Parts: sequence; structure tokens; C-alpha cells
Amino acid sequence: MLSPDFLWGGATAANQYEGAYREGGRGLSVNDVHRGCHCGQTRQIDGQIQPGAYYPSHEAVDFYHHYKEDIALFAEMGFKCFRMSISWSRIFPQGDEETPNEAGLKFYDEVFAELHRYNMEPVVTLSHYEMPLALVQKYGAWRDRRLVEFFTRYCETVFRRYKGVVRYWLTFNEINALMLSSRPWLQAGLVYGEDENAAQSMLNAAHHQLLASARAVRLGHAIDPANRIGCMLLYPLRYGATCAPRDQLEAYQQMRQTYYFGDVHCRGRYTGACQAVWQQFGAEPSRQPGDEEILAQGTVDFIGFSYYCSNIVGAGVDETGGNILAGGRNPYLESSEWGWQIDPTGLRLALNYLYDRYQKPLFIVENGLGARDTVDQDGQVQDDYRIDYLARHIRAMMDAVEKDHVELMGYTPWGCIDLVSASTGEMSKRYGLIYVNKDDDGNGDLSRSRKKSFYWYKKVIETNGAIVKE
Repeated sequence: MLSPDFLWGGATAANQYEGAYREGGRGLSVNDVHRGCHCGQTRQIDGQIQPGAYYPSHEAVDFYHHYKEDIALFAEMGFKCFRMSISWSRIFPQGDEETPNEAGLKFYDEVFAELHRYNMEPVVTLSHYEMPLALVQKYGAWRDRRLVEFFTRYCETVFRRYKGVVRYWLTFNEINALMLSSRPWLQAGLVYGEDENAAQSMLNAAHHQLLASARAVRLGHAIDPANRIGCMLLYPLRYGATCAPRDQLEAYQQMRQTYYFGDVHCRGRYTGACQAVWQQFGAEPSRQPGDEEILAQGTVDFIGFSYYCSNIVGAGVDETGGNILAGGRNPYLESSEWGWQIDPTGLRLALNYLYDRYQKPLFIVENGLGARDTVDQDGQVQDDYRIDYLARHIRAMMDAVEKDHVELMGYTPWGCIDLVSASTGEMSKRYGLIYVNKDDDGNGDLSRSRKKSFYWYKKVIETNGAIVKE
């Protein structure tokens, strides 16, 4: 059985949820000049907002002004925790200031106080697919080692401000997306130049983020020994397309790019598997004396990860849809409208693979189904498809705990409330248990309403998951 203190909840991110992109002294982030492919994807490094163009994240679903209403709904479902992120540019608008923006800090004071009013633990991601745009313009983003210092200053500010208020932290959301994506704009502010050695820049940026994460872990523990600080990995499970050894080897080699980041976070060093990745890319990160000690002293307390789907790799496979999760089509699995293959057993495998490799507590901080919801004439959303997806994955999760003896801290399905898609900018790709009245073009009054899945998930939490085993 799951432990009585299992952290049931839901997950969001400021860049897709918060809105109010210029209120309270907030500076521009990389996400504020990113419209998503639905809107005609752009990345305006010069920071010029196109007149009349629609930027979905500028308002998002306006948690900034609806946080009390939303948190009350989460509490009604029985959330034990709420995963959210702090917008770095709300605290340091340019990213490199000496002193923080007090208005930004006060906003999160109020959010955390509201969560605690309902006995809900904040689970806070420090960098979730956004960073101050000025750090891209002035320093070239995470290519520049100086960002380690700027990130550390930001972390120290929020660790001290929220000491005793926030106990669970994640450093970089889906940090391995930096390696898996050819254009990791949201993850690291990078767009590679035509003459740039992209592999070298990517490995340097990854090294700087790993250093920043390690320093954050060490600093967070020093400020408050009660802090539990984890990494966050995207887990794109790969199967070999056939039992041919070459297909199995390819699947392993692709997964090694995820373990690259897990190894450094959990083992505090670049392992042999990491060196094999360097060889694969024909480059290795530029390091300085003392870096090894920083990594060794900043290993994480737990591993947070996202799991949505699996793919197959090998010669002659048919490609599926999906953004950085795209891969081969598995004939044994069904897919969502966006091409993400639904594989609950893959979640059980992911839990086992990660726990066997690292022997650290795990936390499923993202899992969910993006789907088009229809509002009935009576205002109801009958999202049985979402209930089915979540139930099957929770059942697999519980099997990993009860049958495989994996140590699992909690489960926070992605988009517990409808929010803007990070990759596409759509609202119609909905994940939430709570419906938000807004469409892909930004129309709607932002009113909230409970879906059928809202009431189902409430029972899941009330029974500590027992309902899905019936």
C-alpha cells in the first residue's frame, strides 16, 4: 500500500499558468517571446513583442489573479501538495541584479500562505521552461558560466525567504530536454547559430545547469536542513522495435542521454555512461578546477520525473507525432490525438529502471493526457478518457510500489487545471481536472468548472488510491 503521507496533488508551471507577464515588476522571460507552433512559432531574442500578435502565455489562465479560487478547488479535491514553479524573472527581472524584486516575492508569500491554509505542501520548481530574457540577450543564455552565479543568487533569495514555508524543491524542469531537443529555447534559452558547434554549446550549457543545480542543493541544505531538493527528468521510455540486438542497443543508447543527467545529479560525477555520450556527440563540456567537487557535494535527495508515453526505436519504424517525445509507432499501443502513445506499463518500468539505477526516492511530478474536451449543454465535461488514462497509470504506479518495492514519494498529474500547452500554445490540448473557459485564440472569461475527472480524483485521494484497484 501507499504510505499514509503519500503526496497526492497536481502540477503546473508559471509560464503556462500564471499570466500577468508584466505585472508586479516582472521582467520578460524566454517564454514571453515564444508563441508556440499553433500561433506561428517565434523566438524573438531582441524582446520585441509583435503588435497585434497573440502570445498565449501573457495571460495564460491568470493564476496570478485567480490563485485563491484555484487553490480552494485543489483543496476540495483533497490535494496534499501542489507542484508549481516560481518565475525567475518575477524575482530578478533582468536575472543579474544584486537585489530582488520585492513585489514578486510578496506574490509568492501570498500563494504559499494560501496553500498552507489548506495544509497543502508547495512543491516548487526553481526553473521550469523559462528564464529572464535579458540573460539570453546579454550573456548568450546558459552558454555562459556566469549564469551559475545568477541562478545561485536567485536560489539563495527564495530559499531564505521561504525557509520553513517550502520544503520540497526541484531545480531544473526536464533538464535533459536540453540534450533531447535540437532547439532548447524554453529549457535553456538556446537557438544555435549556423556556424556554431551545437554539440559543444549544448554540453557546456548542460554542465553549467548541472553545476547550478548542485550549488542550489548544497545551499538549500545549508539554509534549511529540512529542505528536500530533487532533480527533474523527462523520461521518454524507449523500446527496441524488435528483439534484434541492434534495436535493443539503439534503445539503450537513446536512454543514456536521460541517464547522463540522472548520473550527475545522483552520483555527483560524470560516469562512464556520460563519457560515452560525449563520444557520441564528438565533444565534451568545458570544465574548470573545482567543478568535480561542486558536483560531488550537490547530489539530490530525490528524483522527480515526467512520464507521458513511450516510443520504439530501430530501423524502419513509423514515426509518431509529439514534440521532443516523438519516436517510432508501437503497434501494441493506442495514441492520443497528438501522437503520444499511451503505455501505463511503461510507467511501472520507468519507476523500476530509475529506482534500480539510483536507489533514491522517486516522485512522479508529471503524468497526464492531453485531449479535446467538450462542454455539454448543462456545463459538464464527461472526460472518461482522462479518467481511464489516469486510472491505468496510477494502477501501474501502485504495482511498482506494492509488487516491486519502489520507494515513491508522490504523484502530481500534469495540468490539474487547464493551462496553455508549452510546445504548441494551444488551450484545446487540455490536461486538467478543472476546465478553464478559454480557447486557442485567447477568447473566454477564464471561469473555472469541475470536470467529471475532478470528482473521480477526489475519491482516489480519499482512498489513498484504493479505488483504482477495485
